[in-house]
Amino acid sequence: MEPNKKFKLVTSKKTRYLLPNILTLGGVCLGISSIKFSIDGNFNLAVILILLAAILDALDGRVARLIKGTSEFGKELDSLTDFVSFGIAPVLILYFWELNNYGKLGWAIALIYSVCCVLRLARFNLTKNENDHEWKNNFFEGIPSPAGGLLILTPLIYELTELNFNLNIKSLTPFLTVLIALLLVSKIPTPSLKKISISSKTTVFLLLSAGIIFIALLFYTFETLLVFSFIYLISVPLSIVIYKKQQKKYTSKISEEDHEDIL
Repeated sequence: MEPNKKFKLVTSKKTRYLLPNILTLGGVCLGISSIKFSIDGNFNLAVILILLAAILDALDGRVARLIKGTSEFGKELDSLTDFVSFGIAPVLILYFWELNNYGKLGWAIALIYSVCCVLRLARFNLTKNENDHEWKNNFFEGIPSPAGGLLILTPLIYELTELNFNLNIKSLTPFLTVLIALLLVSKIPTPSLKKISISSKTTVFLLLSAGIIFIALLFYTFETLLVFSFIYLISVPLSIVIYKKQQKKYTSKISEEDHEDIL
């Protein structure tokens, strides 16, 4: 008699690929759901779902690398998910909230943002840093799509807070959307923090900071998002300065090595 073979959806060697992809699929479900809630006029929940999608997007890649579950399928799935959750959903939320008041121009702005986002994701998939350029792993070329998706929602986030600075930020929505769209496809170095090493001495402070951020998001969700949006925008010029310094340092090192080879 032939031995009984148990049915398996995936082989035991491939099960580690499931978790990252499940997180990725969860992100796309959140992104699509945010569109539905924005159509219903529930912009509070729509923004929160985009935030949750961004958190899952930050986790899936790190989880995949941690459990050695990275794959080409997961990479392509992640890009498709990012386009839906951060290239389509946020700008549609803005369209139903404010951009529709600009008529055809508002829809054109929405299309411009989505096109820039898909171009940014396509370029990211084709970008590979060489081994001698590992320092570039701490930088993105242009603003990443999750950050862009949250940044264009800044005027809406401000309206959802209880803050009152007598500022008409809502009128800045079309200009900010176009600006972020251009930053998506730009080659401006922005912080990545993928290869930042953390010493054991700072682990406690890192966990404490994470706890404080979680509490702030829990009780002051939109105010905290607004603060982080401004911090991120401030970090962009700082990132440019750090990038140029590291690039100069790397160029000097290569020049010295070439000089030694000649001698």
